[in-house]
This record gives sequence, structure tokens and C-alpha cells, in this order.
Amino acid sequence: MKRYQFVYLLILIGAFAIFSPEAIAQVASADAFPSTDTAAVPPSSTPYDPISILAYKRPTERQKLRLFEFDAFGPYAFARAVLSGGYQQASNAPPDWGGGAKPFAERVASNFGIELVTKTTRYGMAEILHEDAAYYPCGCTGFLHRVRHAVVSTVTARHGQDGHTTFSVSGLVSPYAGTMTALAWYPPRYGVKDGFRMGNYNLAIVAVENLALEFVYGGPHSMFRHIGTFKAPGGTTPDQKP
Repeated sequence: MKRYQFVYLLILIGAFAIFSPEAIAQVASADAFPSTDTAAVPPSSTPYDPISILAYKRPTERQKLRLFEFDAFGPYAFARAVLSGGYQQASNAPPDWGGGAKPFAERVASNFGIELVTKTTRYGMAEILHEDAAYYPCGCTGFLHRVRHAVVSTVTARHGQDGHTTFSVSGLVSPYAGTMTALAWYPPRYGVKDGFRMGNYNLAIVAVENLALEFVYGGPHSMFRHIGTFKAPGGTTPDQKP
């Protein structure tokens, strides 16, 4: 089973590389994100901390809403639902749903519902707790530094006007909120233990999404950095150099 889970994560990474990066460039237009203040900030003791390289400007409420809309209803949300549904169809999970076109549609709808609850919880809790739920690509270089930044960003967020990074309650809770909600439409034999288990996978998928944002599109050193003018809200841009 673990082998199939690993293959599933690889499929997700490949899917993010295949789907058009122009969609990211479109949603990340100047209308969606504020201008970036590139004034230097004092270096921190951690050389790969993006805050030590780039200034931070907190996104407006409108920009946060646009980010939520893209994360919850954009093309990648549907792509994730289809890929997850395809994997579940191939592995016959849950087996109670059987095979065929209708069960596949049910699995896709189920995964889209999980993603919608996950994103709504993430952005809703972030708003209440004054967290910035956006992902900010690392301005650093070095493969391991960037991997660490992407993975750690799964359960951290920026706070305050200076954008300091701290533990994110919304980042940790939201993946489990999505899968626990799915128990409402899963077969009755699925319980809290299963919701927690699926939440672990959901959290891992969020980490994969961050890795895709870091290495495939979105960051100053990403594979498709030359496409469009991607800006994290108040963070890095492709033409900025650490």
C-alpha cells in the first residue's frame, strides 16, 4: 500500500508540471496582487529565510479573497479532484462505491468537496487568527533549503505587518477538517480514525503543492519563472535575486 501512496504523490507532482502555468500567471496579475516593496530588510541568522532577502507587504482583503477563489475553484482544484478520484477508482477505494462512470464521478465530487472544505477552513481560520495563508516561494538558492522551506510552509504562516513566520494553526487543522467532513458522505463503516488517516494524506498533498509552487512555478528560481509575472502577495517575484 505504501508503494501506491508514493506513486500517487509522484503523479500529483507530475500533474502540476504538466498543467499550464499560464493559469498561475493570469490569477497572479497586477490586479490580483499588490506591488512588491523590494527594499532590503536586515538579514536574519538563517541565511535561507526569505524574510532576510525581501521585504514583506501584507495582502489586502480583496487579494486574499482572490487567492481563496483560485485555490478553491481554480483549474488546479479540479485537477486535484480528478487525479485523486482516478487513483481511488484504480485502487477501488472506498470499495463500497464500486466501479464504473458513476462511482468515478462520485469520487471526483468527494475529493473536490474535501478540497473545498480544506481551503475554506484554511483561509477562514487564517482570517480569524490574522494569518497570511498564501504560499511565499523562498528567495534562497540551494535545493535542500528550498525543499525545507516548502515543507515547513505547510504548517507555518506569516503574521503581522512585518510578515514574521510562525506556526500556523489553520495550516495544520484544515487538511483534517476536510477529511473529517468527508465522513458525512463516506460509507457508515468509516469513522474518526479513517478521517484522521485520510487527513495525513491530505496534509502530505498540501506539502506537494508547496513543492510544486517552489520548483515548478511561482518562485524566483522555479522552472517556469519566465512565464507571466507571478507575484506572491507581498513576497518574491521572478526577476528578484537573493
